[in-house]
Amino acid sequence: MAIIVDNETKLVVQGLTGSEGRFHGLRNRSYGTNVVAGVTPGKGGQDVDGIPVYNTVADAVREAGANTSLIFVPARFAPDAIYEAVDAGIRTVICITEHVPAHEMLRVYTYVRPKGVTLIGPNCPGVLSPGKSNVGIIPAEVFQPGSIGLVSRSGTLTYQIGHEVAQRGLGNSTIVGIGGDPVVGSGFIDILEKFEADPETKYVVLVGEIGGDEEEKAARWVSEHMSKPVFSYIAGFSAPPGKTMGHAGAIISGSSGTAQAKKEALEAVGIRVGTTPTEVAELVAAAAAV
Repeated sequence: MAIIVDNETKLVVQGLTGSEGRFHGLRNRSYGTNVVAGVTPGKGGQDVDGIPVYNTVADAVREAGANTSLIFVPARFAPDAIYEAVDAGIRTVICITEHVPAHEMLRVYTYVRPKGVTLIGPNCPGVLSPGKSNVGIIPAEVFQPGSIGLVSRSGTLTYQIGHEVAQRGLGNSTIVGIGGDPVVGSGFIDILEKFEADPETKYVVLVGEIGGDEEEKAARWVSEHMSKPVFSYIAGFSAPPGKTMGHAGAIISGSSGTAQAKKEALEAVGIRVGTTPTEVAELVAAAAAV
């Protein structure tokens, strides 16, 4: 098994005819993902390297059986693209688009959440289940199949830690980049819950960063509900207070949201926190070797 995407994924790319959508949509297909359709209003009847393009997501669901959507549209259209996918019956929506306004995402979140749809992003690298399916912009070549679940607010740190794990002869069940915006469709707890229920996942790595309190909430949830070993890395120990570092959600105020505060909260419930991505990989490898 894997979580969110797997061999049963039938992907529609919203924005497939654009340069980014085309590049990554075809790259996902080359990996083995079943890309069944693209959607661009007004371009229905065309195709992208043999992938049929429809005017609406509803058409892609009805004609091609799409069950997962990957969104590559400009920020001003991304909320409507999410609404359209959900209303068409898509059960998993992965939005790569960045610069989606937080107030728009609040509306999206409150609309999507009660419907039980899995929404990943926006401003995220996507989801990869090695050997099964790649939906997004994750460089799948640095990962290999295994039993380590990885969830991260950071894209590049996800890639680095996954590569470090692979270099030690280990692999990942699923890699999930939840995105670094203040409002995202799925938080750490949503993904941890899926990993806890996944028999293929034996260990979990949580990659956090400064800002907010999602890591602290995750620590409390792990202490109460998680039976599998969890390891962590927090980016931003050298970040000056009050500064936004990279992601819109990575801002700290006083002692709230600092890397040290997050590290202490995680360690207080038994989660081992590495000081570098390499150390995290070493901690997981040592646990897996026992």
